[in-house]
Amino acid sequence: MKFSRQKLLAYVRLMRLDRPIGTYLVLWHTLIALWLAAEGWPSIGNLLIFSLGVVLMRSAGCVINDYADRNIDGHVKRTRQRPIVTGEVTEKEALGLFAALVGLSFILVLLTNRLTILLSVGALALAALYPFMKRYTQLPQVVLGAAFAWSIPMAFAAETGTVPEGAWVLYTSVVLWTVCYDTFYAMVDRDDDLKIGVKSTAILFGEQDRFITGSLQFLTVFGFALVAQRFELGAWFNLAIFVVVGLFAYQQWLIRDRERDACFKAFLNNNFVGMALFIGTLLHFGF
Repeated sequence: MKFSRQKLLAYVRLMRLDRPIGTYLVLWHTLIALWLAAEGWPSIGNLLIFSLGVVLMRSAGCVINDYADRNIDGHVKRTRQRPIVTGEVTEKEALGLFAALVGLSFILVLLTNRLTILLSVGALALAALYPFMKRYTQLPQVVLGAAFAWSIPMAFAAETGTVPEGAWVLYTSVVLWTVCYDTFYAMVDRDDDLKIGVKSTAILFGEQDRFITGSLQFLTVFGFALVAQRFELGAWFNLAIFVVVGLFAYQQWLIRDRERDACFKAFLNNNFVGMALFIGTLLHFGF
């Protein structure tokens, strides 16, 4: 392979390093899990391992997603310029990059403990499985949520050596939240997906999309309230939950007409949801 600046930029786009919203969305709840597990500042080692691990695994997920969708991305307006579709990156190069990213992630996991290493197998399986689910189920967003949230039990395992029940409450809340915001994302592509036969919750929900995503947001808020109770989080975290309620209301307003750009804006707005919850967690335990 001839290495060039153009090839490097194609790799950056393939890994979505130029569009870090997915990394942020995973990083926020990963940091929350680390802080809850440590009851304050986590170890510097785990903080670095999981922060870098989120970047690597999100990048790996994007690469394998584009490989899986290489024959359909050209038919979708939003994805037709992706590097594999345009030929800037070959299929073989994409698989090699995926293997390299997963390998680097596993090296990081080896710096933790046995339970975290065992849990990492689940993380890899979910990350590799998700891109193919949109061909077989109308609920690929649930698989994505399970994959995104898997950093939560891993963070608890790395910091404490166990995965308590409270970690699974947080996990479930994040899965619900992910299904909701990725439905907004899928609403952007719904017309194209219907034409090419790709499945999604946006298609499954149909005209009930606003009601169902609103219900998911309600359940997400309820879940985070349970997290607050389980971990005895105080006023700062509860204030963050109120901020989240306001952000969710704004997102519902954005998608009211199901317009593509507005739905994408609603998806992006979830970065502030994660940010608010992490700030609430951070303020609870103190700097």
